[in-house]
Amino acid sequence: MKSTELQKKKDADLLKLLVEKKEALREHSFGSAGASKGISPRNTRKDIARILTEMTARKANAKND
Repeated sequence: MKSTELQKKKDADLLKLLVEKKEALREHSFGSAGASKGISPRNTRKDIARILTEMTARKANAKND
């Protein structure tokens, strides 16, 4: 997922996506002894970081306005 895609999403959608990504990472880590369902934990962690960065930027931008 690219940061430009995240910028187009609403706050509620970002929060929902964040929950989904964290759940997928948890499932990969603890579910069925780490059996993969085609997701990469590295990419999932990066997506989580991108979402959190976008949410923080929006919060800072709203604070400055």
